Amino acid sequence: MGVNGLTSFVEGNRQFFTDMRLRDCRLVIDGCSLYFQLYFNSGLDQARGGDYETFVVRVQQFFAALSECAVQPFVVLDGGMDQTDKKFKTLQERAQSKIRKAHALSRGSNGSVLPLLAREVFIQVLSELGVLLVQCISEADFEIASLAKHWGCPVLTNDSDFYIFDLKGGYLPFSFFQWNNIRGKAMERYIPARNFTVDRFCSHLNGMNKQLLPLFAVVIGNDYTPAKLTEIFFSRVELERVPSGRMYGCSSSPRIEGFLLWLSQFTSPADALEEVLEILGEQRKGNLRTQLSAGMQDYQLPQRSSLAQYFSSPQPALPDAHGLPAALVSQPEWLLRMVASGKLSSFVLDVLVHQKVLLVAQVENSNLPSSHTTSLSIRKTIYSLLLVKASQDSQTPQGVNQRGRSQGKGGQQSGIPCVDEYDRQELNLKKNTVEAHRPSCVPQLDLAAIDKAPTQIRLQVLLGTLGVMDHVLQPLPPHLCLPVCVTYFWMNNCKPKPSQPLMQAILLGLVYGELNWRRAHLNDPVFRSKPSASVCQRLSHLRVNPGQRRGLDLDVAHLLSQWQSCMWAAMFLNQLLCFPLPEPQCAGVFSGTLLHGLEAAIRGGHQCEALLAGDAVAWQLYSILLEALTGPAVSATASRGREGGATVAEERRLQTLLFTTGLHC
Repeated sequence: MGVNGLTSFVEGNRQFFTDMRLRDCRLVIDGCSLYFQLYFNSGLDQARGGDYETFVVRVQQFFAALSECAVQPFVVLDGGMDQTDKKFKTLQERAQSKIRKAHALSRGSNGSVLPLLAREVFIQVLSELGVLLVQCISEADFEIASLAKHWGCPVLTNDSDFYIFDLKGGYLPFSFFQWNNIRGKAMERYIPARNFTVDRFCSHLNGMNKQLLPLFAVVIGNDYTPAKLTEIFFSRVELERVPSGRMYGCSSSPRIEGFLLWLSQFTSPADALEEVLEILGEQRKGNLRTQLSAGMQDYQLPQRSSLAQYFSSPQPALPDAHGLPAALVSQPEWLLRMVASGKLSSFVLDVLVHQKVLLVAQVENSNLPSSHTTSLSIRKTIYSLLLVKASQDSQTPQGVNQRGRSQGKGGQQSGIPCVDEYDRQELNLKKNTVEAHRPSCVPQLDLAAIDKAPTQIRLQVLLGTLGVMDHVLQPLPPHLCLPVCVTYFWMNNCKPKPSQPLMQAILLGLVYGELNWRRAHLNDPVFRSKPSASVCQRLSHLRVNPGQRRGLDLDVAHLLSQWQSCMWAAMFLNQLLCFPLPEPQCAGVFSGTLLHGLEAAIRGGHQCEALLAGDAVAWQLYSILLEALTGPAVSATASRGREGGATVAEERRLQTLLFTTGLHC
């Protein structure tokens, strides 16, 4: 959510806050706000697909700072869209705005676009660190506030709704949270912060009744308030004119100041609501009362939070069925548990509950079809697994959108379930209705029993969707199997087709990520050797400066956006199939700044064997990856694992690959 203009008003007035030394306590963290803040405030790349490697370091540093101050974090993530759909128009407007921002970045202008896999990277890092997290069914604000109230601890977020929630432990805005400026003696380390409570806030508003704040939020305007209602009210009400700075010592919003003063004259929310309804007019009084009362209720927190039990139990309890959307009540327990733990993307919730999804805008060539077009067939398999029962492929579950029957959602024809996808078309957000139709070679699994299906069957669904034969996986390191399969799928589905330098850059990127990962996680001296470190350093030096906005190769950016879309969708399918392949570390398989730099270097004359020179292990891994992607079209006698002297074999493999898949140099 968010209350219009409230953040700038409150944060511009120092007296609304108290200084806080945060240490030795619980802290409830808005996960989505955190990964946005850490990414955007770290100067990381946005135009070239993301710099996930550096993002991982920032996330690790943040939680290391909390640990140093004995702060125990509990991270709560947003889930799917609100089941009432009352915020969908706002979400559409935000999606349209992201399309415009991505386009601006593609032209070298300013814009803020979170790279596609940033959320998945964030969740993977938290899992590796052992940080406790939960993914909600829908928007997390209410659950975050409820948990903080239950525990009496502070909340860390960047959401103006938390200036309305009545929390004993208070609200810590990111703007004043100095996690990278730890102070204090060795055993008394603390993070300087500013704490906001509604009690202190109202004490500066003529002792205003804090129960009036929800009405203030609804009328001034939040994500659920129609803008027209707000404008009608303020065109009719007579507010005391407050000269700038008279109340609070600095400039602020006259509308917000005046309305707060106006509300402070009422002793109860009921009296204030009646006056608001009177000003808005008699004709729609009944409907408006219901609408405003419902909006105010969104800020009324329960005495106990179900998340407190979730975090404290060795076997976390499932969400209360009474609070679940109807479409989720009958879903299998394994699926709901995976969603709650963050091991299954909230993407599936939007499919199950709404049968519509908003696809995330990327920085790409806006004159070409959306990068998500490339991964469409992967998403179709996801839709089929979620919406079609294995025993009745020709029938449709009750309440599921389908063509040919009117269920109140989606398109209609031929009895096949369908999902409405909202995606970029040129510079506009457009709806496309997609049938939940898997490839004919892919077996249909019963959703309720996917977790019990044999691994080989689940793997068959994944590989069949990606068009890969299972023998391709045999020589590969397990955690590189999915990236290689995705790369093979991408090569055969992307438009335009990738050049040889880009293909080589992607393989080198995988080698770089693998060497770095093994150096960080294994005590094997082979990967901690000087040659391995030299190769990593040599490759890393070629990466593009993340602050460099000009000179973006839009063709390369568009193709890499397609690759990310394929990986994004394939990861979700792999999760839904309960991981027939190990989930790769996203930060180790993709770095936009590195791949753009490597592609430009290779196109400029650098040779792969020269870039990997001195490390036989690196060259062997590169050769294995190349042969896996080349497949049986290349002679099995081609040399593998030699340092140098492999240029001819490498070129033969790549040329054969380019010829058999229609790639061009």
